[in-house]
Formats: sequence, C-alpha cells, structure tokens
Amino acid sequence: MRISQLAAWVPVLALTACASLPPAPGDAQNAPPAAKAPASKPGTVRTAEKPRELPKHELSEALLFKMLLAEIALQRGQISVAVQSLLELSRETRDPRIAARATEVALRARAPGPALEAAGIWLAAEPDSPRARQMLASLLVDQSRLAEARSHLQKMLADDGENLGRNFLQLNTLLTRHSDKAAVLQLTQNLAQPYPTLPEAHYSIAQAAVDAGQNPLALDAIRAALELRPEWEQAALYQGQLLQRTSNAAALAYFQGHLKSHPRALDVRLGHARLLVTDKQFSEARAEFQVLLQEFPDNPDVTLAVGLLSFQLKDYDAAEAQLVRALENHHKDPDAVRFYLGQTNEENRRYDEALRWYSTITGGEQYVPARARYAAVLAKQGKLDDARKYLQDSARNAQQRVQFIQTEAQLLRDANDYRSAFDVLGQALEKSPESAELLYDHAMAAEKVDRIDVLEANLRKVIRIRPDYAHAYNALGYTLADRNTRLQEAYVLIEQALKISPEDPFIMDSMGWVLYRMNQLDAALTFLKRAFELRPDAEIAAHLGEILWVTGRRDEARKVWDSALKDHPGNELLLATVKKLSQ
Repeated sequence: MRISQLAAWVPVLALTACASLPPAPGDAQNAPPAAKAPASKPGTVRTAEKPRELPKHELSEALLFKMLLAEIALQRGQISVAVQSLLELSRETRDPRIAARATEVALRARAPGPALEAAGIWLAAEPDSPRARQMLASLLVDQSRLAEARSHLQKMLADDGENLGRNFLQLNTLLTRHSDKAAVLQLTQNLAQPYPTLPEAHYSIAQAAVDAGQNPLALDAIRAALELRPEWEQAALYQGQLLQRTSNAAALAYFQGHLKSHPRALDVRLGHARLLVTDKQFSEARAEFQVLLQEFPDNPDVTLAVGLLSFQLKDYDAAEAQLVRALENHHKDPDAVRFYLGQTNEENRRYDEALRWYSTITGGEQYVPARARYAAVLAKQGKLDDARKYLQDSARNAQQRVQFIQTEAQLLRDANDYRSAFDVLGQALEKSPESAELLYDHAMAAEKVDRIDVLEANLRKVIRIRPDYAHAYNALGYTLADRNTRLQEAYVLIEQALKISPEDPFIMDSMGWVLYRMNQLDAALTFLKRAFELRPDAEIAAHLGEILWVTGRRDEARKVWDSALKDHPGNELLLATVKKLSQ
C-alpha cells in the first residue's frame, strides 16, 4: 500500500500507541468537524472544549489486518468487503473515528442497514457530536423511522440555538425524502411546537403542509411567520407563490399590498414583476422592472428583464438599449443577450444589424439558433440561395446537420416551395434513415405535395422508433381526420397522443377536430375551447370558429376569428375557413 493511502489510517493507528497521552496543542484545531464542540450561544462565556476521550486498544494483528483489508478492498473496488470489515472494527473498538468511516463507506455502498448501525455506534461513542447525530437522524428518516428520528432532531435543534432559524429552514430538505407527507407534517409541527415565536419554525410547517397537500394550513403558517417578522422577503414570496396556486389575481393583490408597506422589498418586487409577465400584464411588469432598474442600474439581470419586456411590448428601441446595457454589465450569458439583440433588430427590420449580432455567436447553446435566424434573415432579404448555402456550411456534427436541414426545409416551405422542401428532407433521409426528426418533417412536407402514402409510412416508422413521440400519433390521426377518412383509427391515434402529452393544445385541437368529423359536437367544442385558451393559434381558431358557426353560435365564431386575424392576418387555413363559411 502506498504511503498516501496509509496516511488515512494514521490517526486511527496512532490511538493504540498514544491514547493515554494528552492531546497536542494543535489537535483540537485539526480535529474533524464531528469532534468540534458546537458554537456558544450569544451572551454566554465559551468554556474550554473537553479533550476528546477515545477508547484504548492494543494494535493486535487482527485489528491491523481488518484496517488494511478495508483500505485495500476500497482501493480495488470491493466496497462490500470494506463495509463489513469497517463495521466489525466499529463493533469491536467502539471508536468514533472508525464508526464515522464505516458510516461513510456504507453510505457510498448504498447499504443503509450497516450505515445505520455504524452511525449508532458513532453517536454512542461520541454523544456530543452534532455530525454523528445528524447522520443517524438522516438515516432513520430515509428508512421511514420518523418516531426514532424525532428525539435526535429535537436535540439537534435545541443544542444549536445560535443557528436555530437556519436549521428549521433546512429541515424540509432532510424530511422531504420521506414518502408519508402527512407524517412529515405531524413531525414538523411537533418539532416547531417549543418555538412559537420563531418565524422559521412556522415557515417549515408551511413547507411541510404544501408537500402534504394542505394549502390552507400552509397559508396560515406562512402568515404566522410574517406576523412575527413582517419584513421577511423570503416568507412574503412564499405566501405569494401559495396564493398563485389558486389565483394569479390573489397573488398579485398580495404582492401589491406588501410592496405598499415595504417598498424596498426588492425580491418581492421582482417576484411581482415576474408574475405580471406570467399573467401577460406586460406594461405593468415593465413598470415594476423600471423601479428595480432605478435601484440596480448596473444589474445585468434586471436590465435584461426590462429589455425582454420592452421587446414583448414591441418597443424595440428601448429593448435594444437595455440589452446592450446588460451586455456592457457583463451578463453571465452574453451569447443569449446577443441572440436577443439579433431578434430585436430583426423585428425592427434592421436586418444588417441583426445579421451582425447573430454572427457574433460562434459556439455554445445559442450557436444553432443564431445560425438558423441568420439564414432566416437572408431569406427575408430575398437571398434564399445564400441562406441555404450558409446553413449547409454551418454544421459541425451530425446532430447540427439534421437541425440545419430542418431549418433549410422550413425556409423552403415559408417560400411556398414545398416540392424542394420535400426533396431536401428526402435526400437527408438517405444518409440518416432512422432519424425520427427528419422522418417527421419529411412526412409534413409530403402532405403538402399530396404524398399521403409517404406521410403515413414515415409517421408509422417514427412511432416504431420512438413510441413516445406524441406528435407522430397526432399528425397521422389529424391527417386522417382532416380528410374525413378512417375516423375511428384517427381517433385512436390522437387519443394515444393525448395520453403521452395530455396538456398539448395542438393535440387537443386534433381531438376536437376528429370529434367534429364524428359529429360529436359538444365534446369537440370542449376540447377546442380548452386548446384555444392554452394557445390562441390561428389554426385552432379556424377549427373552433367553424364548429361554433355550424352550431349556430355565429357571433362567437366571428369574435374568435377576428381575434386570431389580428395576430395572424395571413394564415391560409384561417382565411380559407372564414371565406368558406361567411359566404
């Protein structure tokens, strides 16, 4: 064994020769964390730490053999042998250092039984060790022995009064692994009971109540925490998040009220602004971010947020100014900021500037999106051939090659050159015949050139390769439904897609459409209304409006169509549907 490996055992071996000697002056300083006494409480005199009393053993051949056996076994990857050897040593010696080592190795070996026994020996040998008690409590929790863990957790909290609040905040992390959330809530309430004036104790109850599905109790607990410490931003944010579970409006009202009383609660203001974005109140969100910007004019995250909100509001000049500031303030993801600057200039029809920003991204996560947008801008400038060549020259690996071929095909579809898109994807499939992404896109291109045989063959192959590819089932089912053929088969395919992705609005739209074809109008409306709520897409609007129209609810149909036409004035299906039914 090398000296460096033996060194790990030197403290343990030394105890056999030196256990009767007093500790050296530096020993307390160099002892492991478990050997240190807990910090003194504020206002008390810190007494001298007691020397660590360790058992005395003679270094017998058997003892030395087991020590070396454990270390060699670890070196050779025979971890179960090491666990057994260390556990036997722990039983024989009752030495806390050996027991701590046995606990560590047993945990590494995923052997909870030996780890629990070793931790018990460790704590029995060193009852004042916070580390030993924490380890034992954690292992008991992991093994669903909450009743046994309770006394250890109570002592851990009581013995560390200086960090009592922080320990309560960390309690949820320890207990969250337990599957019986109601039992965890009961335990947390019991642990918090002796500390009714500690805000963190109420906070921990709120966390446990949320995990147990008791939101009203969680709200009561977090409100109690805030009564004790009204300025506590972490608790205020948590209360807002709890309210948001049932109502954005309630959460927004709470945040607004809190900010009136605590206008400098910047974290709460940030949470309020983000919720306004979620609620699509973009102007109000930008106003909140402007307040944050005044407080933190050089904060790159705040300037980025203001820039993106300005972009959402189509105030492209303001967006560009803030994004440039985020870049100047050294935002942690400069390529993302550059990409947003490219998008901002593209939307502002400053195409040369957009190209300049996109071209500054030469690697990383934004490389593929930036190259795709660069090509799209060239196509907007009427340089489709240049855009295609740019994409063909951009791939650095097989995955990027597929992504750029997909982008090239999309540019061709945008130019209404469906045949070329079909051919490009078909040629790519000759080199990558098992690519689910290329098969899917080729199927969609096949529909545009009326090659339904290719569409069906490709999609069935995708389903075989990727049985969880929800949109393959959906696309095939929708195609059959749209052609009003094999409707029962179409329904089964779309039903399977919904099982895989139940909240996808486009799959909901397909289900509504096939039900419409099957003359189940009420069920069709239910799916299409839900889909439109989730995603007010032009094609979903076309389908929803058509069913509303044929069921006699024509004013509602016109309202849906008019709303969609404002955002999608050139959508072919929407225009065709309105024209067909309005005549």
